[in-house]
Amino acid sequence: MFNPFSGKGLIRNKLLEIVDQFVKNGYEVTIHPTQRPQDALEQVEKRAGKYSLVVCSGGDGTLDEVVSGMMRRDKKAPIGYIPSGSTNDFASSLKIPKNMGKAAELAVSGVPFACDVGKFNEKYFVYIAAFGLFTDVSYATRQERKNRIGHFAYILEGVKRIPAAQPYHLRISYDNQTIEGKFIYGMVTNSVSAGGFRNITGKNVKLNDGIFEVTLIKMPKSPLELNEIIASLTNLIDNTDLIYTFKTESLTVESAEEIAWTLDGEYGGKHKNVTISAKRQAVEIIVDSMMKS
Repeated sequence: MFNPFSGKGLIRNKLLEIVDQFVKNGYEVTIHPTQRPQDALEQVEKRAGKYSLVVCSGGDGTLDEVVSGMMRRDKKAPIGYIPSGSTNDFASSLKIPKNMGKAAELAVSGVPFACDVGKFNEKYFVYIAAFGLFTDVSYATRQERKNRIGHFAYILEGVKRIPAAQPYHLRISYDNQTIEGKFIYGMVTNSVSAGGFRNITGKNVKLNDGIFEVTLIKMPKSPLELNEIIASLTNLIDNTDLIYTFKTESLTVESAEEIAWTLDGEYGGKHKNVTISAKRQAVEIIVDSMMKS
């Protein structure tokens, strides 16, 4: 299953090579180019039981659909992933090669890795649920700039927007604790990178421990507080009361107004009340044996 428009449609030039790789390894291959949004989800939910392996090619959004479809099934199949999008955060976390041919080879020669899946109300996400200021920054920042100056490019792009940012008054509850205040950004992650920037999600991240990494940024009240936030984000050091970071299995987010969320980089709808929980080791994704050890 592949998204024909992901990554400027590069999959089309590699499709024969990829199919040949699977046939040589004894697979009978069915090919399905996705036709519209949610098509991958629907196809996996209906048809995955007929196959010993479901392989998808696309960006994080395509993988999100395939995993979401699999989560709706009682009988699940392992998932192979051939990244072809522009960001591919979760592929990076799983150390899946960016080269499509090598990723296809891994899909047939690797081992299943049972990784966590996030549940967002009645939806699912693979590696990030986020709201607020920075949610589209990774897609507005050119990859060339990311490569040149690293995660600082992410910060610079977001900082430009802070003066016009809309703060949300939120009540966040987790592990018998409650945080309340005005926030301009929040992310709940199960990934070692977000927006193409490694290590921005926190330290000691494990993808199969049933634990999320959470980051919440308060609305700065002065230029001094703004500088404090920038310094903390730039140095990846949690040394300010304006940024909350913690780990948890689940949390709730309550707001008096609807907030737009993104799930794995795709629009996740507007919500006043959100419950997010980690489904531990819920799906199997094929990875290198070294990743599993």
